[in-house]
Amino acid sequence: MKLDSMYQEIILDHYRNPHGKGLREAYDAQVHHVNPTCGDEITLRVKIGAGADGSPLVEDVSYESQGCSISQASASVLNDLVVGRPVAAANVTGEAFLALMQSKGQAEPDEDVLEDAVAFAGVSKYPARVKCALLSWMAFKDATSQALAATAGNTKE
Repeated sequence: MKLDSMYQEIILDHYRNPHGKGLREAYDAQVHHVNPTCGDEITLRVKIGAGADGSPLVEDVSYESQGCSISQASASVLNDLVVGRPVAAANVTGEAFLALMQSKGQAEPDEDVLEDAVAFAGVSKYPARVKCALLSWMAFKDATSQALAATAGNTKE
């Protein structure tokens, strides 16, 4: 039971002290996603740059959102896990989070990959809450895809 309590504290801490919240001007794509089940909303911006090896790098993720503590905390955790990392690594983390959310509480989360996102393991037992936790991750995936497509379009001659 102590682990569940610790996970609840992590979620509440990210909810009360969100990381990356507030829309910033330098961005390559912006999306707005809504969870129609409960009304949670997020507007998310992503800025993609180039890593030292030239591969796409997540320079920034900024967002404005409203909704439950789960969706708010998940956006904060997402920010921590993807900013400053290669897009490919951020996508691997996103897929690991998606797998955790689809596990119905049966998966053993990889703390090395998911860090604070392991706190959402218990959420996966509640189908109605899974959409809350995934809202920001789906918005990030959408925005990143749009930003990469725009960048590819700008480099074509």
